[in-house]
Amino acid sequence: MSSWEKADATRTQFVIVKILSTEPLLGRKQVWDARLPSRRWSASTCWTETRSVMPEDMAGKALKLASWTSMALAASGVYLYSNKYLDPNDFGAVRVGRAVATTAVISYDYLTSLRSVPYGSEEYLQLRSKGRGELSTSALQVHLRSARRLCELCCANRGTFIKVGQHLGALDYLLPEEYTSTLKVLHSQAPQSSMQEVRQVIREDLGKEIQDLFVSFDDTPLGAASLAQVHKAVLHDGRTVAVKVQHPKVQAQSSKDILLMEVLVLAVKQLFPEFEFMWLGDEAKKNLPLELDFLNEGRNAEKVAQMLKHFDFLKVPRIYWDLSTKRVLLMEFVDGGQVNDRSYMDRNKIDVNEISRHLGKIYSEMIFVNGFVHCDPHPGNVLVRKHPDTGKAEIILLDHGLYQMLTEEFRLDYCHLWQSLIWTDMKQVKEYSQRLGAGDLYPLFACMLTARSWDSVNRGISRAPVTASEDSEIRNNAANYLPQISQLLNHVPRQMLLLFKTNDLLRGIEASLGIRASASSFLNMSRCCIRALANVLQELPNLKISL
Repeated sequence: MSSWEKADATRTQFVIVKILSTEPLLGRKQVWDARLPSRRWSASTCWTETRSVMPEDMAGKALKLASWTSMALAASGVYLYSNKYLDPNDFGAVRVGRAVATTAVISYDYLTSLRSVPYGSEEYLQLRSKGRGELSTSALQVHLRSARRLCELCCANRGTFIKVGQHLGALDYLLPEEYTSTLKVLHSQAPQSSMQEVRQVIREDLGKEIQDLFVSFDDTPLGAASLAQVHKAVLHDGRTVAVKVQHPKVQAQSSKDILLMEVLVLAVKQLFPEFEFMWLGDEAKKNLPLELDFLNEGRNAEKVAQMLKHFDFLKVPRIYWDLSTKRVLLMEFVDGGQVNDRSYMDRNKIDVNEISRHLGKIYSEMIFVNGFVHCDPHPGNVLVRKHPDTGKAEIILLDHGLYQMLTEEFRLDYCHLWQSLIWTDMKQVKEYSQRLGAGDLYPLFACMLTARSWDSVNRGISRAPVTASEDSEIRNNAANYLPQISQLLNHVPRQMLLLFKTNDLLRGIEASLGIRASASSFLNMSRCCIRALANVLQELPNLKISL
């Protein structure tokens, strides 16, 4: 077993580095033909240029890579020396050097591994596809090698790197399978803080020792994530609680980690100009401070619990404010199985389809009606159980640090877009996709949003069920559109980025349970859209938004 498989977990935007390098390396010019709505989403229809990589191109790119690597290392050294961050276990030369070196190795691997692969050839298209079974030579393993290197980097640098790596690992319908399957380990194998570090954080924030606050406190955490870990404990009044404790070094490292990632992504952009992934750094810079403030998380939990109180199948653990701070959050302890654990549901006689419907209702209400969206629904944050009193299936929603507040205009445009997709109004699909920043790439935007082929979007996503061949086609061809996807992600509103992530995580849950969105799910979404638009007409008759 290699070291990357044994490592704890961490993540970074360097995944992008690996993925970005595949497309530009081949220097292809791709065109999404929006004028042919019946055209199937196929790589063979999108290539308009074929030529071979010249040795001079490779030499120039290699020289540019070496120059940027040297500059990054030199700048990092000066920065670290001037700021006295020379501790290898914090943000020292080892930490920065590891990130720079990994980025350089991944970029160089793509440059050299593909130098003999002719542009537009079948071998080239196979390399860029997501189907691992088609890879036949060592050169075609570049995705997997790079994904492993990235995962190893995330595990070594921890904290923010894990957070970004988890995000990338959830993009099943966007990134090659080698990346998503490799990076998924970061959701379940995040590093743990020692009990000494946990005691220190509690002592500093609450002013007391653990034994003074709790009758019992489990040393082994219930779960560990990129930014914190959760312990089960019992208060002196007998209440069983979950204690979320932030990893002690994350706060200090986060801003520097984001800066480092931005520099490295910018360096990769110099090598591969077609790719624009600076949005990842922008999103991390905006969202991470909010996720590191546990008081903000507590407020979000209470807000969503009040907002969705009419759903008797939803449970949001109660917050105990008297023992909560920015780095320690005390919550009601609620037990359950992960939402992707089908065997747990079978053992407890929980209907998988009922859980899927409930989850769809929760998120439709959040997105379309309220515009306040929980954006981290990975399986560790969504539990299921039989209610101890009623015996009914219940969803437990955890980790409320990352929410997206949608503007009114965006929310209404998004409502209209989904209504148009559900009812196959292609004129309005184009109109509202373009209102949301998709431009001429609106067919690709619709495919990304629905995880369906353009043919299926035209036939009606609520009428045509997903077939195995369609699912395979989307997976195998998504990597061929990385330049267009990159361009699209840089033009849509920032709010859309977290919704893409949320959609992918929810689809990942469906896939793990062996189910896909049903006709009833789309009907519920449509009802939420209609209700949201009707509410606006009633409450804000003079709103200057086209309805």
